[in-house]
Amino acid sequence: MKRFFSSIVIVTIVVLGGVCSTFAADKLLVAVAANFISPSRELAALFQERTGITVEPTYASTGKLFGQVVKGAPYDVFLAADEKRPDLLEKQGLSDKPFVYARGQVVVWTAKRTLCGASDWQAVVKNPEVQKIAVANTESAPYGTAAMIALKQAGLWDTLKEKYVFPQSVAQAFQYAETMSADAGFCAYSSALSDKGKGGCVYTIPQAPPIIQAACILKRTENRGAAERFAAFIVSPEAQKIKEKYGYR
Repeated sequence: MKRFFSSIVIVTIVVLGGVCSTFAADKLLVAVAANFISPSRELAALFQERTGITVEPTYASTGKLFGQVVKGAPYDVFLAADEKRPDLLEKQGLSDKPFVYARGQVVVWTAKRTLCGASDWQAVVKNPEVQKIAVANTESAPYGTAAMIALKQAGLWDTLKEKYVFPQSVAQAFQYAETMSADAGFCAYSSALSDKGKGGCVYTIPQAPPIIQAACILKRTENRGAAERFAAFIVSPEAQKIKEKYGYR
């Protein structure tokens, strides 16, 4: 009898162990560039509904996430805001071949209604009423880099240098502008199309380069099947409709 119960315990442990392993495989850790917060939440919810696989995102600037990946952070998939960092990961043997999942754009956004009648983005940032302008870190945040390029092309980068504040990510740049810690901010178009963004005014920037965003599956993933399903999903026609809602092409 004692031996019989021991056998049951052993079988139970084996079965439960298998169940736990299954549950572990049904969760993905995804590093997500800060510009992509809103669409990623909607995409993750739909993906879970379709597959039962949970997506746990970590949001930060692309440069910061890249540094975490290089140092061994246990992400399964990396959704960057540029092509440069995923390409570097592939060259270093840390990821599969990258693929483009979205094309975004940087815009000027302000919560100040007195600035909403401006003719264009340059008129906004040159307005004497604007004392602080939020620009995401130009080294670690691709949207900050795009803003800098536009400002330089317009001949305003040095002219306005005393007004810049540099949050680490483009999501934080929007937060600065939305809370009026800054009078205006260079933000992701997706933020301008969010519920909070609709309460302010948005100006497109013809001088800014388009932001091509690439993703990659990391070699260290222990959930490759789930990661591949997620990678296929985020470029599917169904996912594209969600991304278009937030201004991505």
